[in-house]
Amino acid sequence: MKKKAVPTLTWSQRLREGLAALNPRLLGRDLAGALAGGSSRDGLPVRLSNRTYAGTRNVAVRELGFDQPLLWVVVALLAWGLVMVYSASIALPDNPRFANYAHTHFVVRHAISMAIGLVAAMVAFQFPLRSWEKMAPWMFAVALVLLVLVLFPFIGKGVNGARRWISLGIMNFQPSELAKLAVLLYAADYMVRKMDVKQRFFQAVTPMAVAVAVVGMLLLAEPDMGAFMVIVVIAMGILFLGGVNARMFFLIAAVVVSAFALMIMASEWRRERIFAYLDPWSVEHALGKGYQLSHSLIAFGRGEIFGVGLGGSVEKLHWLPEAHTDFLLAVIGEEFGLVGVLVLIGLFMWLTRRIMHIGRQAIALDQVFAGLVAQGVGLWMGFQAFINIGVNLGALPTKGLTLPLMSYGGSAILLNLVAIAIVLRVDYENRQMMKGGRS
Repeated sequence: MKKKAVPTLTWSQRLREGLAALNPRLLGRDLAGALAGGSSRDGLPVRLSNRTYAGTRNVAVRELGFDQPLLWVVVALLAWGLVMVYSASIALPDNPRFANYAHTHFVVRHAISMAIGLVAAMVAFQFPLRSWEKMAPWMFAVALVLLVLVLFPFIGKGVNGARRWISLGIMNFQPSELAKLAVLLYAADYMVRKMDVKQRFFQAVTPMAVAVAVVGMLLLAEPDMGAFMVIVVIAMGILFLGGVNARMFFLIAAVVVSAFALMIMASEWRRERIFAYLDPWSVEHALGKGYQLSHSLIAFGRGEIFGVGLGGSVEKLHWLPEAHTDFLLAVIGEEFGLVGVLVLIGLFMWLTRRIMHIGRQAIALDQVFAGLVAQGVGLWMGFQAFINIGVNLGALPTKGLTLPLMSYGGSAILLNLVAIAIVLRVDYENRQMMKGGRS
């Protein structure tokens, strides 16, 4: 009887069989099948050592439709803000001014605002950027109407000498927050429409400058100079990113800075704020215009490196005014210390950089409106956070701007979340286009 000839194996075949003999659980079925000479993509069975496995079928990989890290950073800031609003406001009912409020009054209202904002954000995400582009002029017109209405005593609600809010029952709506988003969308839409004249500076900029000036006059009538500053930065940033002549842009920037300086010089109480910022510890300012800043600095000093612990702040106990709104960071600094402040700054830097990257990606895909909108939101979040952090640390004069996504304030949280939803929509459409689909 003739013996069957044993085929000689090359070294590569022996290596393949040796690897295939390993436990398939360690390698994974697809890899083991490939090593055995089969294909994980066909329906044929694969034999490994003494075991036979059925062929694997194609399974579509589920790709995430938008930027998950960006979403989770926003969720982290919202959650941290909710905890800190509760910590900063829990003692307010002990003050006669808030005697009728429960200890949970502010945190419950903040949570309701967040819930409304999340629902509004989910709705906003459903609209493609083409729809936002069509709605931009109408949103700008609505914002102007609301900025006029808030000035009427029987409509607008006055607090501390400023008339900035319209009461809606469950929240006080601030038209200036809607104006930020409306100007952002309008400026992006304007630049797309004026692409052919963007190098002719005055022809390109004059209509936008008039629109911002009208908004500015209405905001200064409230008065709300902080919101006006943010809107100017958003509008100018979009014009610059849209390709307006750079030399003329810096010239107009100098004119804007000079205009703000003149407004400060012409207003006695604004001048006093500047003097108090320069020396908050003086006898003249320590119990006056510098009171808020001096106690903010005391809070940071008490926090040192690691803080006094959550809930352990002393400054929030009626020493630091507006601890749950404009000066929330001071409470964070006292309770979490330098480490907590650095973590928060890092989160906002990452958030701003990520949003700007999404905008650049959209422009690279020839989606100019979407790209400018995303970058405008990045400027909004980054600049407002920069101002709030600078004010709390005493690096900038005191200004009534909240910390985005964290401070107490219904309309601010609502519009912040809508803006973030639009950015996530831009990222979603970017991914659709890169996969060859339609946005």
